[in-house]
Amino acid sequence: MRNITHIVIHCTATGQDATVEAIKRYWKEKRGWKQVGYHHMIEANGKDNQLLSIAYPSNGVKGHNASIINLCYIGGVDKFGKAIDNRTPAQKETLLKLIRTYKKMFPNAIVQGHKDFPNVAKACPCFDAKKEYSSIK
Repeated sequence: MRNITHIVIHCTATGQDATVEAIKRYWKEKRGWKQVGYHHMIEANGKDNQLLSIAYPSNGVKGHNASIINLCYIGGVDKFGKAIDNRTPAQKETLLKLIRTYKKMFPNAIVQGHKDFPNVAKACPCFDAKKEYSSIK
């Protein structure tokens, strides 16, 4: 098992109507990635799509992927492309469930947003994940 130091929260920076398959296609065709960006991607209705086993690194945060689990909700921008926390109640519930599960497995892992890493100039996940999930043990 990998040494997990962080559980990282992301948004797709798309509308909430984006599909998992369209996002995966974008990674492959436009970004040239051989691996997916996240371990889990959560649809607006709360459905959890596990894209990759946590035994393997995904492409969530450049330079840090060897030791992180990447969780992502579909959304994060408004109709004008402006960053916004538009998680649905179902997405919030699924994120919380996943974080609790992984914190039990990796109790010392830090929960934070993508934007909380050094040299990241993104609003992702468009809310303060460190603060929101600070009480999860």
